[in-house]
Amino acid sequence: MRWVRAVGRWIGKSPGTYVWLLLLAVTSFVVARKDPAALHFFLQKRSTNIDQLNAHPVHALLASLIWTEQANFLFYFVMFHLFHVPAERWLGTGRWLTVALTAHVLATYISQGVVAWGVHHQVLPMRMARTVDVGVSYALAGVEGVLTWGLAGVWRWVYGCGLVVFYLVALVTSRTFTDLGHFCAVLIGLAFRPITRGRPVWDPGRTLRRLRAGHS
Repeated sequence: MRWVRAVGRWIGKSPGTYVWLLLLAVTSFVVARKDPAALHFFLQKRSTNIDQLNAHPVHALLASLIWTEQANFLFYFVMFHLFHVPAERWLGTGRWLTVALTAHVLATYISQGVVAWGVHHQVLPMRMARTVDVGVSYALAGVEGVLTWGLAGVWRWVYGCGLVVFYLVALVTSRTFTDLGHFCAVLIGLAFRPITRGRPVWDPGRTLRRLRAGHS
């Protein structure tokens, strides 16, 4: 019973993340069992592509948050615990969700806006208007960005600059609309600094010094 209560307390501190993970577990199960051809058509109808954003914008934006192209739930489980769990605990569920959803929506419209421009000017093929674009990565990148302000001192700059460089290199080398979306999502997360004021910050250096002192 102690373990059950401990798990309940752990989940209770970041309920939004675990509800999201539960939905991803269900959809990953479905994705793993669908025929590839049928899956492609199925995900097209739940994507934030140009056709779906024009026809059903709200449905497309919400559905794409819980569907992924590959059934890799373990990867999302790890990434959610690395970024979403600490962000929700630090900011509170409301602020964390605001950052995640804003990054998801704005990065989607920026990246798909570029695709729409390319299709309209015949720089990109028409099939790009119906491409599969699902997943949690824009929201994740936004949360990664806002977590920069949860670090103290030089660690903030190391983490923040490293994050921006990581996504910028991916954008420059691959130049896909998803790389553009990720880069924009990180910048959107960084722009949420005002809602982090007054929140405690973590100094990894101090934690390391305490651990060393405890072992000496």
